Amino acid sequence: MLEMSYPTAKIGELVKRPPVTLPPLATVEDAVKLMYRENIGSIIVTSPEGRVLGIFTEKDLVRVIGEGKPLSTKLGEVMTKDPITVREEDTIVKAVTILSEKRIRHLPIVDSEGRIKGVVSVRDIVSIYKRYLEQLEEVSE
Repeated sequence: MLEMSYPTAKIGELVKRPPVTLPPLATVEDAVKLMYRENIGSIIVTSPEGRVLGIFTEKDLVRVIGEGKPLSTKLGEVMTKDPITVREEDTIVKAVTILSEKRIRHLPIVDSEGRIKGVVSVRDIVSIYKRYLEQLEEVSE
């Protein structure tokens, strides 16, 4: 039997670790070091209450370096503001649709009050569907 029906599963059920966040006054250097240490491709920029203000991704880092901005630049100046988010109760299918249509690689997951709960990445989705397909294969044998 399948552990869960992945296509209809709620995206919030898949959060396995706390989100990695920084405030907008943190620097690009702070973000890069944290991304390296945590082996992640994005940092969620949050308010003191945990509400999503922006996201800083590897793509943003390339832009910062390409524009010649110093690593001391504040995240609030270079983050992608008001990123697209999904709510915990949204389905994986909705997340996949957004990632595909908007051509983004990281999608913050928020609660009903806009507080960060996690992040889903394209890599996470591929892993989820790989496990789902393996389970389907086991069931059909």
